[in-house]
Amino acid sequence: QVQLVESGGGLVQAGGSLRLSCAASGSIFSWNVMAWYRQAPGKQREVVASIGGGGSTSYADSVKGRFTISRDNAKKTVYLQMNSLKPEDTAVYYCNDRGPGGYWGQGTQVTVSS
Repeated sequence: QVQLVESGGGLVQAGGSLRLSCAASGSIFSWNVMAWYRQAPGKQREVVASIGGGGSTSYADSVKGRFTISRDNAKKTVYLQMNSLKPEDTAVYYCNDRGPGGYWGQGTQVTVSS
């Protein structure tokens, strides 16, 4: 059984920074692609960033240059460094394992005030 637990969300002013963490427990493969998604009220869940087992990354256009995804396979943890936050970044952020199990975390709230 795999569990993904996000942490690091909170309330921050526009222009500020937050670092989200996603800690995995159980049998999870270091070569799985891991991703961060977000869902704002009344909107569909959207992918924010993803990272392959070898470290290759991709980002949504809306966060390029501001967000950085990284992973520590030894710690089974994925991170999302978010800088220059904007009010439109306000959402619940979810961690996702794109491996065969397709696991999701419970989400962490990020609120950016103007």
